[in-house]
Amino acid sequence: QVQLAESGGGLVRTGDSLRVTCVASGRPFSSAAMGWFRQAPGKEHEFVAGIHFRTGNTLYADTVKGRFTISRGGYTVHLQMDNLKPEDTAVYFCAASSVTIGVPTNRGAYDYWGPGTQVTVSS
Repeated sequence: QVQLAESGGGLVRTGDSLRVTCVASGRPFSSAAMGWFRQAPGKEHEFVAGIHFRTGNTLYADTVKGRFTISRGGYTVHLQMDNLKPEDTAVYFCAASSVTIGVPTNRGAYDYWGPGTQVTVSS
């Protein structure tokens, strides 16, 4: 079992920066990659960014590329979000995957999920 806990969400203004963090505990070494997803009201979960633990490879959604940066330290994963826009408003979830090849972008490839943290960007 892997437990995930997000922190760092909040209310910011357009153009501001925010960093959300995910701490993995339990048996995090069983996971090969971690990703961030988000869900806006009335919408499906959307892949935001992911990182592969062994290779360090990262992957970003086109909507956040150049503005968001994912990084890790041990089994803590950060998502640095710069130049935030109102359309970034969502609940942000971290997730852990046992898929060993690449960084999966589909929700079904992730085995464990955190409860989420709210990010609200005002215009």
